[in-house]
Amino acid sequence: MSFPIRRAGVSAIALAIALSTPVFAQGTQPAPAPAPATAASPAGEAAAAKAEAMRPAIESFTLDNGLQVVVLPDHRAPIATQMIWYKVGSADEPKGVSGIAHFLEHLMFKGTKTHKQGEFSAAVAAIGGEENAFTSYDYTAYYQQVPVEALKEMMGFEADRMENLVLTDEVVLPERDVILEERRMRIDNEPGAQLSEAVDAALFQNHPYGTPVIGWRNEMEKLSRQDAIAFYDRFYTPNNATLLIAGDVTLDQVKAYAEETFGKVPRRADPGVRQRPQEPEPLAARSVTLRDARVTQPSVQTTYLVPSDNNAKPGESEALDLLADILGGGTTSRLYRALVVDQGIAAGTGSYYQGTALDDGQFMTYGTPRGDATLDQVEKAVNAEVEKIARDGVTAAELEAAKNRVRKALIYQRDNQTSMARRYGAALSTGGTIEKVESWPDRIEAVTVDQVNAAAKAYLQPKRSVTGYLLPADAETSAEAKAPAGSPEAAGAVAPTDGAPVPGDTRS
Repeated sequence: MSFPIRRAGVSAIALAIALSTPVFAQGTQPAPAPAPATAASPAGEAAAAKAEAMRPAIESFTLDNGLQVVVLPDHRAPIATQMIWYKVGSADEPKGVSGIAHFLEHLMFKGTKTHKQGEFSAAVAAIGGEENAFTSYDYTAYYQQVPVEALKEMMGFEADRMENLVLTDEVVLPERDVILEERRMRIDNEPGAQLSEAVDAALFQNHPYGTPVIGWRNEMEKLSRQDAIAFYDRFYTPNNATLLIAGDVTLDQVKAYAEETFGKVPRRADPGVRQRPQEPEPLAARSVTLRDARVTQPSVQTTYLVPSDNNAKPGESEALDLLADILGGGTTSRLYRALVVDQGIAAGTGSYYQGTALDDGQFMTYGTPRGDATLDQVEKAVNAEVEKIARDGVTAAELEAAKNRVRKALIYQRDNQTSMARRYGAALSTGGTIEKVESWPDRIEAVTVDQVNAAAKAYLQPKRSVTGYLLPADAETSAEAKAPAGSPEAAGAVAPTDGAPVPGDTRS
């Protein structure tokens, strides 16, 4: 199962449009990066237009019980992806039971009144399919990718566990030990993850985004069968979910299957409006330092509180997305050119914007030292680039190059069935609409230099930030922290980002 880790050096563009495999801005690619373009090439524009013309229309309907169904046709292969998104995540948890959303995600793989434990997963595996699930701050989702002829069966399984989950102490208590071990492995034994928790708690002083999705250990240890049932009964109802079917299907086919399966699940609760405490306007810069003997590569990350796509003013979220790409989105970005190429002090650096959220989003910069450079030098160089872009702004050429990268990335994103479903599912679970997702390329195209510059000035302010330092145990300050002697980082090489997580959706 899964829960989010908010911090990873991810390309803003890759994250924003696809929520798929991240592209790190650390220069690990062996091939030279293309030079920034001042306009889209005619061939690129033609390819984009052709891809858009060939894309089947996305359609949606709502069952009588309130379940919204979205159909994303893709007839290139006889496969189908089913994703059910519940509009509930860790930020919706009652006080004192942190981690219950993620815990219930685990428990949803137990038996129901109709199917014994493991039967659903065995059916997926028997036909060579794939399944997974993930919990985030704002949603919980489950999916299967299977041969299209098995779609109706999968829909029947998923509809069944929406209504008929059976939870006993014999099922719940051993699984509680599983999530506690998951926390031990992924958080307690990972200094970087511990630092991320501390930074989140400092950034979100009032909002539940400051509580980790997996939960605080002292509260996880007390999670009970009654807690799980109460959460399930309140939130796992068809009128609080969105079903996405992508693949070799038709609207009429999906309608028929949905009526026969999910249509029989009664609306059994009204979760109510998602009202959460909101963050006050930040007043002071904050910092968090974690020293640990297990840290071999020091790093610094600064996270700014910014609007999300859901609560930003028109054009603001799009401007932040492009700003992140220009500042630190790849090997042509300002941070990479300044710290890695020109000064040679960083093994890795970059920035990204996390705007897919119901409430506030985050804008992050990060860096790690190289050779004899110290973490303090890297931090000062990153801050210098941030201050420069906030003071002087971006150029028209930089903005057009960033837009061009978006155009290309969108073509590749539409080539992945699951990525498309994730894109729509995340948006629909955080206040968005199909129309808003569809208009995203046009909204990006409409962003002006003045809008990007205004966003940089408004939000890249120290008072809106929390800086996190990850240091070896023997480093008293960031001025002493260096890449370890003889390491690949010290020599200027960058470690591969094997299996790097996407913020918000991480497989455990």
